[in-house]
Amino acid sequence: MDKENARRQTLEQLHERRKQVVRLYKKGVGVMQIVAMTGLSYPAVRSCVDLFDAGGWPAIRPALRGRIRGAGRILSAIQEGTIQRTIIDNRPEQLKMDFFLWSRAAVAQLIEQEYGIKLHVRSVGSGALAANCDRIRGEGAAPT
Repeated sequence: MDKENARRQTLEQLHERRKQVVRLYKKGVGVMQIVAMTGLSYPAVRSCVDLFDAGGWPAIRPALRGRIRGAGRILSAIQEGTIQRTIIDNRPEQLKMDFFLWSRAAVAQLIEQEYGIKLHVRSVGSGALAANCDRIRGEGAAPT
């Protein structure tokens, strides 16, 4: 049997597979036999058995995957909203900046002026600040 990639399974499917592994282990089936029967890798089977031994049935329920939305942000949601509103309502030259149109560098400079936070130009383009990029361009902007 080919090995299956557990990262491609839903959390519910993964939980069912872990329950299957534990049931087989409780029946006395060896770990290598479980690997052969289920198609899971040895580390996956072993970690499932160890989790069960340490915490019982609740311990084998898989946790949510990935980062929490918004984790690691430098600006708060209120600060982002303020910056977005400023960008939508004004052009850089109205704010006495050396730019004619809003660019990543212009937004980074605005953030530094307003909040004293120096962001790399690449950081400005990703995230919520880029969500309004079509509405941000000033009048007479060159088409992209």
